[in-house]
Amino acid sequence: MFDSWKKLFIGDEKERDKVLAPVEGKVVPLSEVNDPAFSQEILGKGVAIIPERGRIVAPFDGVVSVMFETKHAVSVTSEHGTEVIIHVGLDTVRLKGSYYTSFKNQGDHVKQGDLLLEFDRKAIKEAGYDLITPVIVCNPSCYPDMVCHSGRQVNELEPIIDL
Repeated sequence: MFDSWKKLFIGDEKERDKVLAPVEGKVVPLSEVNDPAFSQEILGKGVAIIPERGRIVAPFDGVVSVMFETKHAVSVTSEHGTEVIIHVGLDTVRLKGSYYTSFKNQGDHVKQGDLLLEFDRKAIKEAGYDLITPVIVCNPSCYPDMVCHSGRQVNELEPIIDL
């Protein structure tokens, strides 16, 4: 009953935009990432995912704003202006692209779920790297009510951040 009154006087609430999981795995808070640039939210706010698959998909419709030459990270900007970087592993830039394959280029338009990257989880781990994957909103000041969801397993494209 109160919901109908609320709609009458306030109107329907706009559904919040979301960042969806670009990889299957366990979602953890950024504070658990063993890198101060991420754990101290220097680059932005978000979550990290401990990946259970070696693929990264687009977390929303948008444009690939940066495909790093080393393919260890990709930045995507949504149609609404949300800037997200997905960084596969810690210090993995040192691999110089080994064990990574990109499927999109900078400037490509993508749809939610499009394959962006594949990576060899086993080889990267054997090379001594932590695969934890920060998913960072780089323009968090645009989203003062942003809510990050962690502490659970997710499949690709399940909501992880409400903007």
